[in-house]
Amino acid sequence: MIWRDGTLLSPGEGSVYGERTRGGLRVWDPRRSKFAALAHLDPGFDLPPGTRVLYLGAANGTTVSHVADYAEVVYAVEFAPRPMQDLLAVARRRKNIIPILADAGRPGRYAPLLEPVDLLFQDVAQPNQAAIAVRNRPFLVPGGRLALMLKVRSIDQRRPQDEVGQEAVGVLEEGGYAVDSVRSLSPYHRDHLAIQGRRVD
Repeated sequence: MIWRDGTLLSPGEGSVYGERTRGGLRVWDPRRSKFAALAHLDPGFDLPPGTRVLYLGAANGTTVSHVADYAEVVYAVEFAPRPMQDLLAVARRRKNIIPILADAGRPGRYAPLLEPVDLLFQDVAQPNQAAIAVRNRPFLVPGGRLALMLKVRSIDQRRPQDEVGQEAVGVLEEGGYAVDSVRSLSPYHRDHLAIQGRRVD
């Protein structure tokens, strides 16, 4: 990915949602995007050209638009009809975004639309976030990467963040992932953990 003076940029043309540009490149703000926040906090997190991405929880497509600036294709799954309208508008400007109106917890409904992907990026604020990642694991190529943005307070309002995170790690490992790292997204996003792993067979 492209960095200049500590700022993450993406090479798409023009502003999509009012974001700043620098030298013809789009500024990717970590306070508005958990994907960008993870990139800032983990120097090893990258999005090489040609990557195929399954993005769960695409919302209105702002982060998806940045991902698409790098990726070969982004399968963008969103459940809510209102954000999907914005996502469709973004997809009209970027032909490598495939918008899918579906429940990420029911991957069988969109399985026919997908090819194997290299990265599963998940930002779905549901109590069963780890289980959703397990259900979507079959779409990953062997050794494919998982980046799960765990919204801790959507799972439990009272338990410590680390405890909730370790419980999610257990679900992922039992479901066929090797977990490589767990880190807080602070100071960019409160009460969020980024869990990174890979598919194992």
